[in-house]
Amino acid sequence: MTITATSDANISLAERAWNIRHKSLRMGAVQKQGYVGQALGVSDVLAVSYFHAMNYRPDDPEWEGRDRYLLSIGHYAIALYAVLLEAGVLPEFELETYGTDDSRLPMSGMASYTPGMEITGGSLGHGLGIGVGMALGLKRKQSGSFIYNLMSDGELNEGSTWEAAMSASHHKLDNLICIVDFNDQQADGPSTQTLSSEPLQDKWEAFGWYTQRVDGNDIDALVEAFDNARYLDEPKPRVIICNTRMCKGVPFLEEREITHFVRVESDEWDLALNVLEEGKPL
Repeated sequence: MTITATSDANISLAERAWNIRHKSLRMGAVQKQGYVGQALGVSDVLAVSYFHAMNYRPDDPEWEGRDRYLLSIGHYAIALYAVLLEAGVLPEFELETYGTDDSRLPMSGMASYTPGMEITGGSLGHGLGIGVGMALGLKRKQSGSFIYNLMSDGELNEGSTWEAAMSASHHKLDNLICIVDFNDQQADGPSTQTLSSEPLQDKWEAFGWYTQRVDGNDIDALVEAFDNARYLDEPKPRVIICNTRMCKGVPFLEEREITHFVRVESDEWDLALNVLEEGKPL
């Protein structure tokens, strides 16, 4: 059973996702910058992860029986902070400290700073390898906990990702679930044009993984995929490829050509929040 201090059956996953988007934008407004495009796009994935799939204790982030959520993509930290705030792992008032001196919410995720941040991500392509090591360790402890590793489509360009994928399959790590945020954006442009990884589902399957590809902004599809991954009765690692839309929920940002580090003008932060408010779930 998922253990959350703020669990409430009256709060839907759609509302959780909206709250995560809202908190991400509010943090971005503190510094007038941040990787909010990725945060808006991946909010549905995070809502399903933390409020449907995972076991954890908000008041005890180091609980040994917890599932581990690895943020391989350290620049997505604003998104993970938003879900940690929503889950009650972090207090709400810390939202206003994002990116400031002595804050526990630095602009790139650091495990030594933030409760609930399992690893220091950033150098892309390392998260899945760390996840393999953690999953092996949990196996040897005979733990029933899972490792969830969130990575980007840009990390598919890294050879270390595929070395880790091969190792996970060899060791039959059925306690490892990799989540690929496929938003088709990286620093050099669209991922599919920079270095295409397609046919992506076939590649993961060839490496011995149970593979699903879903609309990462469809909560019902995500719930089904996460359940399939967690309860699969086969000794193999699992991957969920999530096709997401950058800046989801703020149409005027969605339409911008360059969204990897989306440019939001000083006078647009309030506008973005107002537009998001108009789409708030009832």
